Amino acid sequence: MALAENIKNQLAGSSMIRKMFEEGMLLKKQHGNDKVFDFSLGNPDVEPPPAFFEALLELAKHKEKGCHGYMPNAGYPFVREALAKKISREQNVSVDSSHVIMAAGAAGGLNAVFKAICNPGDEIIVTKPYFVEYRSYAANHGAKLIEVEAAEDFGLNIPAIQAALNEKTAAVLVNSPNNPTGKIYDADSLQALASILEAHGKIRRPYLVSDEPYRDIAFGVEVPPFLGCYKDSIVVSSYSKSLSLSGERIGYIAVNPDISDREDLINGITLCSRVLGFVNAPAFMQRIVAKLTDAQVDVNVYKERCDAFMKVLDNAGIEYVKPQGAFYLFCKVPGQGGCDKEFVEHLKKHLILGVPGSAFGKSGYFRLAFCVDKKTIENSADAFKKAVESW
Repeated sequence: MALAENIKNQLAGSSMIRKMFEEGMLLKKQHGNDKVFDFSLGNPDVEPPPAFFEALLELAKHKEKGCHGYMPNAGYPFVREALAKKISREQNVSVDSSHVIMAAGAAGGLNAVFKAICNPGDEIIVTKPYFVEYRSYAANHGAKLIEVEAAEDFGLNIPAIQAALNEKTAAVLVNSPNNPTGKIYDADSLQALASILEAHGKIRRPYLVSDEPYRDIAFGVEVPPFLGCYKDSIVVSSYSKSLSLSGERIGYIAVNPDISDREDLINGITLCSRVLGFVNAPAFMQRIVAKLTDAQVDVNVYKERCDAFMKVLDNAGIEYVKPQGAFYLFCKVPGQGGCDKEFVEHLKKHLILGVPGSAFGKSGYFRLAFCVDKKTIENSADAFKKAVESW
């Protein structure tokens, strides 16, 4: 029996992030955990806030019959109601429970949305650099990811997005704070994006989809409300970063209350969640996050680590984009026109693990995740200096 061709193709370009993470595990076995500086995977090591453990213990004692069984595919009504209030506050739009669909993480949510809105051959526009799995999420549903260059400061390049719009454009996908740059798109940029989509609506009205798992991880910079800037907008988010629950796979989809064909779209996304095999978001985690709408991890921990890492990179002579949020540093390969893949391999010789920028659609850069212990960051200083000196 032969493997499906599209899966063969995806395996050939399988996530460089996971590849580096797995290589890091092998290096740690060989050299010891304290000798390997693994900045490959955005896997938050900050523990969930105390309120999570309180809710966990409280609900673990709950023995109401059927509380671990199926519920409506869109999620428990009382959970959707609780999240609707949270989303209304942060998006400055009045959202009720009917506009919220619980999802198996942001990845599950994006796949459900793309399956619901894309026909084979449709296109999804994204600004590069972008999260590596977007390519696969689009391909899963017969769509093609159209990459456009960012502005010089890694903000939205409105003319480039406008030039990429055509009759095949099903959606424009944004991610703010951005993985891998940490860039937060300001309100003016989002409004300018909405304006070109409105104008393009005479040909085809695309959806504007925002992937927001890092919304709460911002360093003194406002993450503007998104849903209100464009009628046909959809937010997909998760608690993987804001509550450090990446392994629990719990998130949500929120649609603008004024979105076109709202009932059909919501029913379609709900159906797609089911037929993709998620069926529903995890029951236990749904009930927990309903109690944690005001909770989040201590963002100051990430800010301190970011500051420490920037000092390490400054001393090593490595240029980077100063992040406004998330927990990554997007760095330039030292020298003129250096290959990012070769430089990441070179870093491995010094037991440093990062991810080449070409995995995110932007060659000449590499990504370092600072969701690791501060001591690991500080102890990597000599290794970075030696790596740059020998490059």
